[in-house]
Amino acid sequence: MSTPPPQTLYRRIAHHYLDAMRAGTLTTGDRFPSVRKLMSTHEVSLSTALQTCRYLEDQGWLEARPRSGYYVQQPRRSTMLPAHDVNALAPPDPADYVGIHARVSEILALGQQRPVAVNLALAVGAPELYPTMALQRTMQRCLRAQPALLTTMVRRHGHPALRQALVRRALARGIAAAPEELVVTHGCIEAINLALRAVARPGDTIAVESPTFYGLLQVLESLGLRALEIPASPFTGLSLDALAFALEQDRSIKAVVSMPTLHNPLGCVMPDAHKERLVRLCEAHDIALIEDDIYGDMGSDDTPYRAAKAYDRSGHVIHCQSLNKLLAPGLRLGWMLAGRWQARVEMLKYTQSRYGEELPQIVAADFIASPGFDRHVRQLRQALRRQREQMAEAVAMHFPPGTRLSVPEGGMLLWVQLPEGVSSYQVFEAALDIGIKLAPGLMFTNSKRFDNFVRLSCGRPHSAAVDAALREVGAIVARLMPRA
Repeated sequence: MSTPPPQTLYRRIAHHYLDAMRAGTLTTGDRFPSVRKLMSTHEVSLSTALQTCRYLEDQGWLEARPRSGYYVQQPRRSTMLPAHDVNALAPPDPADYVGIHARVSEILALGQQRPVAVNLALAVGAPELYPTMALQRTMQRCLRAQPALLTTMVRRHGHPALRQALVRRALARGIAAAPEELVVTHGCIEAINLALRAVARPGDTIAVESPTFYGLLQVLESLGLRALEIPASPFTGLSLDALAFALEQDRSIKAVVSMPTLHNPLGCVMPDAHKERLVRLCEAHDIALIEDDIYGDMGSDDTPYRAAKAYDRSGHVIHCQSLNKLLAPGLRLGWMLAGRWQARVEMLKYTQSRYGEELPQIVAADFIASPGFDRHVRQLRQALRRQREQMAEAVAMHFPPGTRLSVPEGGMLLWVQLPEGVSSYQVFEAALDIGIKLAPGLMFTNSKRFDNFVRLSCGRPHSAAVDAALREVGAIVARLMPRA
């Protein structure tokens, strides 16, 4: 069994002081140890001491005062309870977990028909978070070096330079693969499409998490597949006991689709031991595990999460990834490692969409191989961490008592539980009427178990407009609360 990677040094020091603040040893208004004191006490560099203070400031626990240093404060969100583990409160009704509900399409259509001033539903970073100018320069340089690139036939299954760059980076996640095993796709969603088509036929059953990414429900519907929702915890992800029971009872299950790392919408990370057990469970039943790892590189710091694919010894894991969230949404570059289904995936890819354009692949390969890529990823992680904390603080400030939320350790999403009796669909409709778009919990399941949850995106920098929108949504939630 693998042990999780250790925390970075500055986070270990920060959590030492967080424990003191939560215990009341350091209270609001107390002066925090100076940078010089931190360096002396913990025998660390200036950089590590500054990172510690900035991390606690981003978390909302420190306030920087000019020419005076840092002072302790308590963020509002620290008083909020975490979201309930809804799936643990009552056993699921099997009738709720088979088939695809038209609700997803209805909600998406409504969101497209109305004018939107503030979009809190879009799970992608704002354009300013991505290296626009650097990618433009890279593209211009590539076209100058290969002027016939746009008029030359593309290569099969991906440009060699991109495949090489991606498998090298995958090593940090515990994945060892040859470049020839990697298939470049049109985003992660095409990779999942191909994976499902490779392992299942219309009428087959696919086990998915509950809640799950609504796009997966749409894909399953389009392929004529039946969804069997398996409970997932907002703390540890997919319930392996529930999955094991389902696999014993239903022999028609052909695959499991799971997002073990920074789950959408829950934001949780499955413990490494659970990831390994999930892989072994799929191996034992000889079915595919389709790993959606689109947020896997978007943790809070440079300590990488191990992928479920890292535990694959038999080729039962189909690993699906993308650069859409991490590098450039406009490039639409995804990729997959299809394991024992590689030959079939390659054939399906050729049949479905032939091969992807080489220019974005060459641009991505060039940028990934440069020092600028690691710098960009660090900056993106820091920005998203700050935006998650700011969004959580705004929710704590503007939403009524009874709201629950846990701030995830990475990604760009918050899963917010509304006070008891408040329907997320009613909140969605009322917010849309005033130009604010959010994602109601009903989108992420075929049942009604998540009707009092909403998913909020932290992809755009926190601004006066975002804060005002959250204030409006909080007021809507308060109006919809049942009266005693």
